[in-house]
Amino acid sequence: MKYVKLRYLILMLAVFSLTVSSCTDYLDIVPDERATEEDAFANPNAAKDYLYSIYGYMPNKRSSGSLDLMTTDEIVTAFEHENFAQFPKGQYTPANPVIQYWSGLYKGIRQGYIFLNNIDSVPELSERKKTEYKAEAKFLIGYFHFLLTRMYGPIIIQEEVVDVDKPYEDYKARAPYDETINHIADIFDEAAKDLPAKRSGSEYGRATSVIAKSIKARMLLYAASPLYNGGGKSNSSYYEGFTNDDGTQLIPTEYDPEKWKRAANAAKDAIDAAESVGHTLFYGEDNVSADLPEDPVEKRLRFTFMYEDSPELIWTETREEGPYGLQNKSTPRVSEWSGTWNGVAPTITILEAFYTENGLPIDKDPNYNYEKRYDIGTNSNGTTLNLNRHRGPRFEAWISYHNSYYEILRPEGDQVLMKYRKYDNGGIQDRSENYSPTGYLNKKGVHPLLDQSSGLGINQQYPWPKIRLAELYLNYAEALIGYGQDLETAKKYIDKVRKRAGIPTIDEAWAPIGGANDQETLRDIVRQERTIEFYLENMRFWDLRRWMIAEDYLDEKLEGMNIQGETDEEFFNVTKVNFPRRFDTPAHYLMPIPQREIDRNPELVQNPGY
Repeated sequence: MKYVKLRYLILMLAVFSLTVSSCTDYLDIVPDERATEEDAFANPNAAKDYLYSIYGYMPNKRSSGSLDLMTTDEIVTAFEHENFAQFPKGQYTPANPVIQYWSGLYKGIRQGYIFLNNIDSVPELSERKKTEYKAEAKFLIGYFHFLLTRMYGPIIIQEEVVDVDKPYEDYKARAPYDETINHIADIFDEAAKDLPAKRSGSEYGRATSVIAKSIKARMLLYAASPLYNGGGKSNSSYYEGFTNDDGTQLIPTEYDPEKWKRAANAAKDAIDAAESVGHTLFYGEDNVSADLPEDPVEKRLRFTFMYEDSPELIWTETREEGPYGLQNKSTPRVSEWSGTWNGVAPTITILEAFYTENGLPIDKDPNYNYEKRYDIGTNSNGTTLNLNRHRGPRFEAWISYHNSYYEILRPEGDQVLMKYRKYDNGGIQDRSENYSPTGYLNKKGVHPLLDQSSGLGINQQYPWPKIRLAELYLNYAEALIGYGQDLETAKKYIDKVRKRAGIPTIDEAWAPIGGANDQETLRDIVRQERTIEFYLENMRFWDLRRWMIAEDYLDEKLEGMNIQGETDEEFFNVTKVNFPRRFDTPAHYLMPIPQREIDRNPELVQNPGY
């Protein structure tokens, strides 16, 4: 198992070095503040353990309990009973936020400031290490602030260790959104100056200057987007009248195009920093040990972040995947007790978002029969929906459809021919759970060498992407397009991602239909590229919101095939999945601050709509 570097970090991030051998849940353990000065800073090793423990407040992005992994219109699952499924149903309130990060992230910020206040007192710790450790703690403080703004919008800026016994009249109010963003950007800049540009070996996964620049660029892109920028060019903000009790406006209601320029500059700075230390897009399919997929482009796409030495990975989630994670939940069912739950199902919405083999949207490609996409056709394995034919390599690499192969180890071979009619191997059969609600299965993030013959265990662990270079390229392109200048450069950076995906450049693909050279067309293109490239990578939850289009996609039932159909004619019919979906505007554009926090702080106003 080539997972050594990640295991190093898992061992490192234990709170106390004596417990590292059993630290599966190391990121859920926090130090005891009561022993801070006596124990946590008594020597260099204790101080390092304390620093590592601050990472424990980071939400686990690969967990099925994550707020943003399986909670949009990309997929629908057979696991509607789980907590994450309450979000697409709109069943979260201030009294019951279901998944909330407010209190945990502020605890992490507090731990960061405790560390900064005490690190200089540690005996026998070199000045060089003190400087680096301070920068790392500052990065985490900035990162936790960013996560709070992404989820809640304007937040309370924390600049010190808060006295837990301070009187109510000293509690702080929420800071205006732009003020918060500027404050966090300054923290990232300060941290980046003293962080190493890259880490390896036992330090893999810790903060670097490239990570700090990359998160800053992402944050500024969000700040330039319509939700936080006066509604964009339309000047149709949801936040007129959203103020503190003293009348302070909390989210801008006027559009500022210069925010796009700032975001573009930050993205380019991050790109230059990443490329200068060797980060490139992944083209290493020849180094992958798996024989399948046979197509080299599909293999490249399948292993973009599953290959442990992928140069594209800038920051990753290093916690190992558990038995109830994405891989087991996605894979074809074998038996009742195999740990293969056949239940992460792509929707018609995401299937139609993928390009044709010519690199065009399916409704724009003159060589694709869009009107007959729901007719029955054939491929080399038999009948299938026309929607599944003549699609780009990302579709083939990441989507399992009727009469296609699912690459995974089984006693009978290293791939399974999948069929999804009611009594087929991928069908619902007579089960009430562990089935595909749409007649498709997800393959992205599932390792082709995953062997589940021994039950629930996961024999293929890999780093889950938090930031990869492709995001920086598309962030830069989107910001340039938003600003409306240097559109040719924007196309160049989108084309880097398209080339790796095995499809033509924008100019080559769009030439037959009049080209793509204006701002609005390119805006649609970069959004579709993000939708495809970052399918099931924690992005769409936030993208739909910051673009202010979430109600168009998240407020209606999703669609798939008729999974009760026993024949081709019955199965190949677009059918609503009978799970409720709700998105309330404007409430669900931001998450609710937990009611107990509102009750605790008289200065804290709730987000609109709750």
